[in-house]
Amino acid sequence: MERFLRAGRTFRSDGRLGYSLALATFALALLARMHLQGTLPPGFPYLTFFPAVILTTFLAGLWPGIVCAVLSGLAALYFFIPPFNSFAMDGASTIAIGFYVFIVTVDIALIHFMHAAADRLEAKTRVTEELYDQQRTMFQELQHRVANNMAFVSALLQLQKRKVATDPASAGSALDEAQSRIEIMSRIHRRLYDPASVDLPVAEYFQEICADLLQATGARNIVCLVDMPAVRLDIARLTTLSLLVTELVTNSLKHAFAEDGGTITLKLEQLDPQRLTLTVSDNGRGVPEGIDMAASKGLGTRIVQSLAAQLGGEVRALTNFGRGAAWQVVFAA
Repeated sequence: MERFLRAGRTFRSDGRLGYSLALATFALALLARMHLQGTLPPGFPYLTFFPAVILTTFLAGLWPGIVCAVLSGLAALYFFIPPFNSFAMDGASTIAIGFYVFIVTVDIALIHFMHAAADRLEAKTRVTEELYDQQRTMFQELQHRVANNMAFVSALLQLQKRKVATDPASAGSALDEAQSRIEIMSRIHRRLYDPASVDLPVAEYFQEICADLLQATGARNIVCLVDMPAVRLDIARLTTLSLLVTELVTNSLKHAFAEDGGTITLKLEQLDPQRLTLTVSDNGRGVPEGIDMAASKGLGTRIVQSLAAQLGGEVRALTNFGRGAAWQVVFAA
């Protein structure tokens, strides 16, 4: 039965096969009816044609079924309904043809609606399977990201532990700093896995990240500008890039500005088809002369370098002494 249904889908998907089947079943029905002409009593002009029409419509669809029905009706009228070998019609032949038209119309319509319902059911089944596959993939991705983030939190706490080991008095501030970073990670994940954020442009998404950071830190008189093209990033890279941006923006909020505030700028550019570059800069007080930000062994610098490595990229500091600071990350597009 399954092979029979697969054959039907083949005939319905290829018009030439469908119409060829219509002609073949009509020819077989006509030959069979002629063969039975001497053995059947009068009054059965459509005996072999009804199965041909039903079979053709079931296998090949609506229009091949109609072609088979028209050819069968004409053949029956010409060969098997008096007056024979003529298309002339009297009252009895008109009734006979009317009966034939009614029956084949009902048969073809029922089979056509059955096909339409089956096609709709198949389409819904296919959509359901695709949604299931998508949800399974998203669940696996979520599990993977959770595992990675737990590892990130573990590494973060390990770094803070080393800091406390060398300076026990900093334990309180180290724990506060770790708590702040974990809370920000939580915010990022809630936003990433919010269905309303799925189709957000990258620029709008990072604008909201910056707004969250400004609100979380209580920063005042600071503006965050985002300049990003309409690129698409998968969840894994978007998560890592969000953490990287969070670290750099938080660093500017903590160290770059006096009471009069300033501007933080995020700029994403396509260097070439294979590479993107992200620049996070501020117009704050800048870096004191003689200090190499990239060579710093601070916790923030190590986190930034680790996140850039996860993107398969590298990070470098763009130092402009006394006139703001900037970090640039180049990574695979």
